[in-house]
Amino acid sequence: MSDTIVGKRLVYTYANGWEYELYVKNETTVDYRIHSGLVGGRWVRDQRAYVSRLREGVHTVHWTEPTGTSVSIVADLEHRVTHGTIFFPRWVVDDPQATVCFQNDHLDEMARRRDAGPTYPIEVIDEPSEITLLEDPGPDDESVISEPPAGGEPRRS
Repeated sequence: MSDTIVGKRLVYTYANGWEYELYVKNETTVDYRIHSGLVGGRWVRDQRAYVSRLREGVHTVHWTEPTGTSVSIVADLEHRVTHGTIFFPRWVVDDPQATVCFQNDHLDEMARRRDAGPTYPIEVIDEPSEITLLEDPGPDDESVISEPPAGGEPRRS
């Protein structure tokens, strides 16, 4: 396995039972699906992200969504673990189903809800996870995350 997270697809399960899937499409973009948890059923393509290598086999991936949610993940590919911190604005915690959709089709609505708030208090989820699937489909493969999470049909298409 090459020492880069770019082009990798990870499915990981947090200690709290939430299952997420992340595809690091390239050096600046991720696609992801949320299989279970507070916003299970949600999926996103072409999210702008910051991807860095900390050391061999260890990478960071960070982004802020149109919802106002910020995500920070440290992925240790060799040991197949991550540590993620999710910063949910209050409006997402109060109405998580409002975000359960293919976000790309609802960017204006997500921004409107974010701007309307409330933002605070922010709900911080800080959890380790186990990488249960690690694949290398390569960068910029539009087929990797191209449909909703299995069993998690979004409320809207």
